[in-house]
Amino acid sequence: MCGVFGVYAPERDVARLTYFGLFSLQHRGQESAGIAVSENGRLTALRDLGLVTQVFDEQKLHALQGQVAIGHTRYSTTGSSGWANAQPLVQHGRKRTVALGHNGNLVNADVLRDGLRAEGATLRGTSDSEVIAALIANADAPLDEAVAGAMRKLQGAYSVVALSEGTLIAFRDPLGFRPLVLGRVNDDWVVASETCAFDLVGAEHVREVERGEIVLVDGDGMRSVQAVEPPANGALCIFEFFYLARPDTRLDGIEVHGARVRMGERLAQEAPADAELVLPIPDSGTPAAIGFSRALGIPFSEGLIKNRYIGRTFIQPDQELRRLGVRLKFNPLAEVAGKRVVVVDDSIVRGNTTRAIVQMLFDAGATEVHVRISSPPVIGQCFYGIDLADPQEMVAAGKTVEEVREYIGATSLAYLSHEGLVEATRRPESDLCRACLTRQYPTEVPAEYAKLRFEAARA
Repeated sequence: MCGVFGVYAPERDVARLTYFGLFSLQHRGQESAGIAVSENGRLTALRDLGLVTQVFDEQKLHALQGQVAIGHTRYSTTGSSGWANAQPLVQHGRKRTVALGHNGNLVNADVLRDGLRAEGATLRGTSDSEVIAALIANADAPLDEAVAGAMRKLQGAYSVVALSEGTLIAFRDPLGFRPLVLGRVNDDWVVASETCAFDLVGAEHVREVERGEIVLVDGDGMRSVQAVEPPANGALCIFEFFYLARPDTRLDGIEVHGARVRMGERLAQEAPADAELVLPIPDSGTPAAIGFSRALGIPFSEGLIKNRYIGRTFIQPDQELRRLGVRLKFNPLAEVAGKRVVVVDDSIVRGNTTRAIVQMLFDAGATEVHVRISSPPVIGQCFYGIDLADPQEMVAAGKTVEEVREYIGATSLAYLSHEGLVEATRRPESDLCRACLTRQYPTEVPAEYAKLRFEAARA
């Protein structure tokens, strides 16, 4: 996952607007952050490792002057998490200079990279995002045609913001794996990964960037190009609905919080528990826990207090950091002592976080710990931008539900059904990518393809 933001607003402080937009998208990536601006066609970019508030201060924002800006928060999938792959990256090509931020993952980046190098292109990083920028920067065609030509060569997931020739560019893959939305602040145009970024900067949500569409904004206004004809069915990532997106975001017109509450209500119907308290694993498990509690009439309690200064353990790139993050992140309340509790979470991937939390609750005096998960078992590798790593690391990939229950040490364990999850999103099953839950991929994935093929030693 990554977060992208872009704005064309000649009369506004575009760097500051982008900073606030990225702040709203921090949950989508915590490894690095960056902003690029264009002032009369001249590009300036500042990017570094760390959170948005660590990378930028008043002095740095003041130095980023221009009419148009893009920003990025990064969580690495293809390419290491070192500085060279921080975004927006800047590509100086034979025909133009391009600054670009990318959310997604290409499945043919290695083939494209080899072709670009054979043509003499200079590639310094190891990310697939650099491949997209190089295709545009080296294309002997007008800007819109260069972007369209690049899109026709790309396979996989990409929601992209870019700057070139004083123009804000946003484009999305024809299956629409990752969200990308278009909005306005009065007469100025903005794009972002999620609608929650619009709320903070005072923008009105206009519509989704369509599948296979390019949006270009310059001094003449906004125009759209349908670069790639989308197939009948889309593939919006269902992981966005139950974990990744912020609850106040709307995905394809559906508020995420409401969808997660419905997941909890359906979970209560499918797998009720005889308990005295319902506890969420905050924050992404909270809406489902609310729905579970309401449906069964079992009191809702915080139960687990979260340290708000600790980031998402799931998107830590190193397993040891994930393990330590669990103890740093959660602490149980005394009220669980002597109680039968239900713990509701959005998913179990590796199982280490859930296992540690179950043990913490027993150590705090809980007599029973029932675990309910508002998604089906995660069993498949993702090739489209989620760091699910090797299926061998997924606890449910090779275990039955009972074996997973034994591994995490819970009194009982139940998952939401596939049908229940899809119904809660209020989206057609045919418009959702569920590959991590079914191992049925919406694109061809080469058998020899490794998601971290370009992974260098982590810096």
